[in-house]
Amino acid sequence: MYLVTVLGNLLIILAISSDSHLHTPMYFFLSNLSLADICFLHTTAPQMIMIADIPTHRRVISYMGCLTQMSFFIIFGCMDDMLLTVMAYDRFVAICHPLHYTVIMNPHLCVLLLLTCVFISLLDALLHNLIALQFTCFKAVEIANFFCHPTQLLNLSCADTLMKTLVTYFVGAILGIFPILGIIFSYCKIVSSILKIPSSGGRYKAFSTCSSHLSVVCLFYGNGIGVYLGSAVSYSPSKAMVASLMYALVTPMLNPFIYSLRNRDINNTLKRLHSWRV
Repeated sequence: MYLVTVLGNLLIILAISSDSHLHTPMYFFLSNLSLADICFLHTTAPQMIMIADIPTHRRVISYMGCLTQMSFFIIFGCMDDMLLTVMAYDRFVAICHPLHYTVIMNPHLCVLLLLTCVFISLLDALLHNLIALQFTCFKAVEIANFFCHPTQLLNLSCADTLMKTLVTYFVGAILGIFPILGIIFSYCKIVSSILKIPSSGGRYKAFSTCSSHLSVVCLFYGNGIGVYLGSAVSYSPSKAMVASLMYALVTPMLNPFIYSLRNRDINNTLKRLHSWRV
């Protein structure tokens, strides 16, 4: 699963970089999403594999090591979150304002949006670290997961429950609810524009450009928000582990398959790369 995920995302990056026809804003953000998925996977997968394959493997991690792992987990997880939102905006502009698409989504704006995603991700990681560094007392020293999950680390502290809940819901709203509202708004406008297209073939072609992104959005947010906000209400170690495994390993693995199978441009480029190598 680990190798499939890494190779799948690397193939997406290779296909986009090797084909000049794919040097567009949508594929620029997709290649960065694949890169973020690879980095996101590397923050959790190696430790999961060691624990699963070697039962006697040392499972102790220092507090600073735990904070470091949590920071990278938040940075790349948040990057996925923000990039999916930016990609929804890109599809909104492409379908609702096609004549102005190249003007609006110019290279400078694309780079600015990417840097904004990086800045928000770093800010989120910094916020969690500042809060975690304030803790001086812990109820336990064992995290019931494969890695240092932010909400589980907060739950171990003896700090005021209200503060931990406020932090969880605040970050969940900023990085979960608001991006989802932006995506929903974009797709409401997209669906409205698609329905105005007179031919059924034109409607199908317009919607097919969004189907891959919409599938990834449902997969990512369905797992991520359920774990992040659900842990603040009722925590179950077994359910948290399964959900963590889903969005830490399964989701990054499925993304390349979704984009390669449902995206004709990526699929054709991968076929050309394969035939060229053969």
